[in-house]
Amino acid sequence: MEDEIQVRFELEGWTLFFARLQRSEGFSSEMAILRGEMVARTRERLELQTLASDPTVAALRRLFRAAGCDPTRYRPSSEALIRRILKGAELPAINSLVDLNNCLSLELAVPCCVMAEEAVGSPYTWRSGRSGESYESLKGPFNLEGKPLLVDVHGPCDAPITGSRRAKIQDDTQQATLVAYLPRGVVSAAVAHQRLEKLLAAAPVARILGSCYRPTETEQSQEHQDR
Repeated sequence: MEDEIQVRFELEGWTLFFARLQRSEGFSSEMAILRGEMVARTRERLELQTLASDPTVAALRRLFRAAGCDPTRYRPSSEALIRRILKGAELPAINSLVDLNNCLSLELAVPCCVMAEEAVGSPYTWRSGRSGESYESLKGPFNLEGKPLLVDVHGPCDAPITGSRRAKIQDDTQQATLVAYLPRGVVSAAVAHQRLEKLLAAAPVARILGSCYRPTETEQSQEHQDR
Protein backbone atom coordinates (compact mmCIF):
# COMPACT_ATOMS: atom_id res chain seq x y z
CA MET A 1 0.00 0.00 0.00
CA GLU A 2 3.00 2.28 0.58
CA ASP A 3 3.39 2.96 -3.16
CA GLU A 4 -0.35 3.07 -3.89
CA ILE A 5 -1.25 6.15 -1.83
CA GLN A 6 -0.05 9.52 -3.04
CA VAL A 7 -1.18 12.73 -1.34
CA ARG A 8 -0.46 16.34 -2.24
CA PHE A 9 -0.66 18.59 0.82
CA GLU A 10 -1.89 22.17 0.65
CA LEU A 11 -2.68 22.23 4.37
CA GLU A 12 0.22 22.14 6.80
CA GLY A 13 0.38 20.51 10.22
CA TRP A 14 -1.44 17.28 9.37
CA THR A 15 -0.50 13.62 8.99
CA LEU A 16 -2.95 11.33 7.20
CA PHE A 17 -2.88 7.68 8.27
CA PHE A 18 -4.34 5.23 5.73
CA ALA A 19 -5.32 1.60 6.35
CA ARG A 20 -6.80 -0.77 3.79
CA LEU A 21 -9.32 -3.10 5.42
CA GLN A 22 -10.91 -6.42 4.46
CA ARG A 23 -14.21 -7.01 6.24
CA SER A 24 -14.50 -10.19 8.33
CA GLU A 25 -17.80 -11.97 8.89
CA GLY A 26 -19.38 -12.24 12.33
CA PHE A 27 -18.03 -10.75 15.56
CA SER A 28 -21.12 -8.55 16.09
CA SER A 29 -21.22 -9.42 19.79
CA GLU A 30 -17.55 -8.49 20.21
CA MET A 31 -18.17 -5.17 18.48
CA ALA A 32 -21.17 -4.46 20.70
CA ILE A 33 -18.96 -4.98 23.76
CA LEU A 34 -16.23 -2.79 22.26
CA ARG A 35 -18.65 0.04 21.54
CA GLY A 36 -19.77 0.00 25.16
CA GLU A 37 -16.19 -0.06 26.41
CA MET A 38 -15.23 2.88 24.19
CA VAL A 39 -18.14 4.94 25.50
CA ALA A 40 -17.17 4.18 29.10
CA ARG A 41 -13.49 5.01 28.49
CA THR A 42 -14.36 8.27 26.77
CA ARG A 43 -16.49 9.35 29.73
CA GLU A 44 -13.72 8.37 32.16
CA ARG A 45 -10.97 10.42 30.51
CA LEU A 46 -12.83 13.45 29.15
CA GLU A 47 -15.30 16.01 30.51
CA LEU A 48 -17.58 18.23 28.49
CA GLN A 49 -16.67 21.35 30.46
CA THR A 50 -12.93 21.00 29.75
CA LEU A 51 -13.06 19.30 26.35
CA ALA A 52 -11.83 22.37 24.44
CA SER A 53 -8.58 22.36 26.42
CA ASP A 54 -7.75 18.72 25.62
CA PRO A 55 -4.46 18.84 23.64
CA THR A 56 -5.79 16.88 20.66
CA VAL A 57 -9.08 18.76 20.50
CA ALA A 58 -7.28 22.09 20.80
CA ALA A 59 -4.78 21.15 18.07
CA LEU A 60 -7.56 20.14 15.70
CA ARG A 61 -9.37 23.41 16.31
CA ARG A 62 -6.22 25.33 15.42
CA LEU A 63 -5.81 23.36 12.21
CA PHE A 64 -9.46 23.90 11.25
CA ARG A 65 -9.04 27.65 11.74
CA ALA A 66 -5.88 27.62 9.63
CA ALA A 67 -7.87 25.93 6.84
CA GLY A 68 -10.50 28.70 7.03
CA CYS A 69 -13.13 26.85 9.06
CA ASP A 70 -14.68 27.91 12.39
CA PRO A 71 -14.44 24.73 14.53
CA THR A 72 -17.18 25.90 16.89
CA ARG A 73 -19.63 26.11 13.98
CA TYR A 74 -18.38 23.14 11.96
CA ARG A 75 -16.87 20.84 14.55
CA PRO A 76 -14.36 18.12 13.71
CA SER A 77 -16.37 14.91 13.49
CA SER A 78 -14.41 13.46 16.41
CA GLU A 79 -15.27 16.36 18.70
CA ALA A 80 -18.92 16.20 17.66
CA LEU A 81 -18.97 12.46 18.43
CA ILE A 82 -17.24 12.91 21.79
CA ARG A 83 -19.68 15.64 22.76
CA ARG A 84 -22.64 13.40 22.00
CA ILE A 85 -21.13 10.63 24.13
CA LEU A 86 -20.40 12.99 27.04
CA LYS A 87 -23.99 14.25 26.87
CA GLY A 88 -25.28 10.71 27.39
CA ALA A 89 -25.64 9.21 23.91
CA GLU A 90 -24.42 5.71 23.14
CA LEU A 91 -22.31 4.65 20.17
CA PRO A 92 -24.84 3.36 17.62
CA ALA A 93 -24.51 0.10 15.73
CA ILE A 94 -24.30 0.99 12.02
CA ASN A 95 -22.16 -1.70 10.40
CA SER A 96 -18.92 -3.34 11.44
CA LEU A 97 -16.57 -1.13 9.41
CA VAL A 98 -18.28 2.12 10.39
CA ASP A 99 -18.46 1.00 14.02
CA LEU A 100 -14.72 0.26 13.96
CA ASN A 101 -14.08 3.69 12.46
CA ASN A 102 -16.13 5.38 15.20
CA CYS A 103 -14.30 3.45 17.91
CA LEU A 104 -10.94 4.54 16.51
CA SER A 105 -12.12 8.16 16.35
CA LEU A 106 -13.06 8.00 20.04
CA GLU A 107 -9.82 6.24 20.95
CA LEU A 108 -7.62 8.83 19.23
CA ALA A 109 -9.97 11.84 19.57
CA VAL A 110 -9.36 12.64 15.89
CA PRO A 111 -11.63 12.60 12.83
CA CYS A 112 -11.59 9.27 11.02
CA CYS A 113 -13.41 8.18 7.91
CA VAL A 114 -13.89 4.82 6.27
CA MET A 115 -14.67 4.76 2.56
CA ALA A 116 -15.72 1.98 0.20
CA GLU A 117 -12.53 1.07 -1.64
CA GLU A 118 -14.16 0.84 -5.05
CA ALA A 119 -15.51 4.40 -4.69
CA VAL A 120 -12.20 6.23 -4.12
CA GLY A 121 -8.68 6.25 -5.48
CA SER A 122 -5.24 7.84 -5.25
CA PRO A 123 -3.77 10.35 -5.90
CA TYR A 124 -5.36 12.48 -3.20
CA THR A 125 -5.10 16.17 -2.37
CA TRP A 126 -5.54 17.52 1.15
CA ARG A 127 -6.63 21.14 0.95
CA SER A 128 -9.29 23.70 1.83
CA GLY A 129 -12.58 23.53 -0.04
CA ARG A 130 -12.89 26.10 -2.78
CA SER A 131 -15.64 28.56 -3.63
CA GLY A 132 -18.63 26.76 -5.12
CA GLU A 133 -17.52 23.27 -4.03
CA SER A 134 -20.07 21.04 -2.35
CA TYR A 135 -21.06 17.40 -2.17
CA GLU A 136 -23.90 15.20 -1.07
CA SER A 137 -22.87 14.35 2.46
CA LEU A 138 -24.26 11.66 4.75
CA LYS A 139 -26.47 14.42 6.17
CA GLY A 140 -27.47 16.04 2.88
CA PRO A 141 -25.97 18.78 0.67
CA PHE A 142 -22.85 20.25 2.30
CA ASN A 143 -20.94 23.40 1.36
CA LEU A 144 -17.24 22.56 1.31
CA GLU A 145 -15.83 26.06 0.92
CA GLY A 146 -13.21 26.77 3.58
CA LYS A 147 -13.46 23.28 5.10
CA PRO A 148 -10.52 20.84 5.37
CA LEU A 149 -11.13 18.56 2.41
CA LEU A 150 -9.79 15.30 0.98
CA VAL A 151 -10.04 15.13 -2.80
CA ASP A 152 -9.39 11.97 -4.81
CA VAL A 153 -9.24 11.23 -8.55
CA HIS A 154 -13.01 11.70 -8.81
CA GLY A 155 -13.32 14.91 -6.76
CA PRO A 156 -14.13 15.70 -3.12
CA CYS A 157 -14.49 12.44 -1.19
CA ASP A 158 -14.35 13.35 2.51
CA ALA A 159 -14.34 16.27 4.91
CA PRO A 160 -13.48 15.58 8.56
CA ILE A 161 -16.83 17.09 9.50
CA THR A 162 -19.26 14.90 7.58
CA GLY A 163 -18.48 12.22 5.01
CA SER A 164 -19.58 11.97 1.39
CA ARG A 165 -22.42 9.77 0.19
CA ARG A 166 -20.28 8.69 -2.77
CA ALA A 167 -17.78 6.94 -0.51
CA LYS A 168 -20.36 5.53 1.93
CA ILE A 169 -19.83 2.01 3.26
CA GLN A 170 -22.65 -0.24 2.05
CA ASP A 171 -23.90 -3.44 3.65
CA ASP A 172 -22.12 -5.46 0.97
CA THR A 173 -18.83 -3.50 1.07
CA GLN A 174 -15.98 -5.94 1.58
CA GLN A 175 -12.91 -3.73 1.25
CA ALA A 176 -12.49 -0.21 2.56
CA THR A 177 -9.96 2.55 3.01
CA LEU A 178 -9.80 4.08 6.48
CA VAL A 179 -8.22 7.51 6.96
CA ALA A 180 -7.33 9.10 10.30
CA TYR A 181 -6.67 12.85 10.25
CA LEU A 182 -3.88 13.42 12.75
CA PRO A 183 -2.61 16.75 14.12
CA ARG A 184 1.11 16.39 13.50
CA GLY A 185 3.21 16.31 16.66
CA VAL A 186 0.19 15.50 18.83
CA VAL A 187 -1.00 12.09 17.57
CA SER A 188 1.45 9.97 15.60
CA ALA A 189 0.74 7.55 12.78
CA ALA A 190 2.44 4.80 14.80
CA VAL A 191 -0.03 5.34 17.64
CA ALA A 192 -2.94 5.33 15.18
CA HIS A 193 -1.81 2.01 13.74
CA GLN A 194 -1.23 0.52 17.19
CA ARG A 195 -4.68 1.58 18.43
CA LEU A 196 -6.37 0.24 15.29
CA GLU A 197 -4.68 -3.13 15.82
CA LYS A 198 -5.75 -3.07 19.48
CA LEU A 199 -9.39 -2.46 18.53
CA LEU A 200 -9.29 -5.25 15.96
CA ALA A 201 -7.83 -7.64 18.54
CA ALA A 202 -10.88 -6.96 20.71
CA ALA A 203 -13.39 -7.10 17.84
CA PRO A 204 -11.84 -8.70 14.72
CA VAL A 205 -14.44 -7.35 12.29
CA ALA A 206 -11.75 -6.71 9.66
CA ARG A 207 -8.12 -7.41 8.90
CA ILE A 208 -5.56 -4.84 7.84
CA LEU A 209 -4.36 -5.49 4.29
CA GLY A 210 -1.89 -2.61 4.36
CA SER A 211 -1.24 0.77 5.89
CA CYS A 212 0.83 3.89 5.34
CA TYR A 213 0.94 7.54 6.32
CA ARG A 214 1.50 10.78 4.52
CA PRO A 215 3.62 12.79 4.61
CA THR A 216 6.48 10.50 5.62
CA GLU A 217 9.42 11.84 7.60
CA THR A 218 11.40 12.06 4.33
CA GLU A 219 8.63 14.09 2.70
CA GLN A 220 8.42 16.35 5.75
CA SER A 221 12.18 16.96 5.62
CA GLN A 222 11.93 17.82 1.93
CA GLU A 223 9.07 20.19 2.74
CA HIS A 224 11.29 22.16 5.13
CA GLN A 225 14.20 22.22 2.65
CA ASP A 226 11.93 23.61 -0.07
CA ARG A 227 10.80 26.57 2.04
